[in-house]
Amino acid sequence: MSFLSRLLGTQPDPKEALRPLWRRTVEIAREAQWYRDCGVPDTVDGRFDMITAVLAVILLRMEQDDLLKAPSVRLTELFVDDMDGQLREQGIGDPTLGKQMGKIVSSMGGRLGAFRSAFASGRTELEAAITRNLTLVDGHTPDALAQRIERLRDCLAHTEAPALLQGIIGR
Repeated sequence: MSFLSRLLGTQPDPKEALRPLWRRTVEIAREAQWYRDCGVPDTVDGRFDMITAVLAVILLRMEQDDLLKAPSVRLTELFVDDMDGQLREQGIGDPTLGKQMGKIVSSMGGRLGAFRSAFASGRTELEAAITRNLTLVDGHTPDALAQRIERLRDCLAHTEAPALLQGIIGR
């Protein structure tokens, strides 16, 4: 899509096709079990942790399929757009917005790398990645969260590309 087409609104935004998958990503990240059973704090930071963790698992699934590689970029753009909007709603303005968005994107990239490595190495590495990258309520260990993340990964592995693009992810 050319810049002029986007500016004049003559063609639909290609990110909109990924909106159902983005909504489903957020729905999964908001499921009570993450907070109640896995030790993720039900706070703004805890919810951000879960959105980035769930998105990382979905993006890693999308990396595995040539049909999903280009859409994964648009899904990431929806994440960035949403986080930008959230920061603006919190009153963060243009002078510091870029710096905050840089931190958010860096955090997302770090989780992608940590989970990619952990999935290739096994449960012990996944628990270590969780310990390094996510906040847990005092007294909780990463095992329950690791188990639930692995279930999501396994579910996504059995989700066909067309269904995934529509946000249809079984549990």
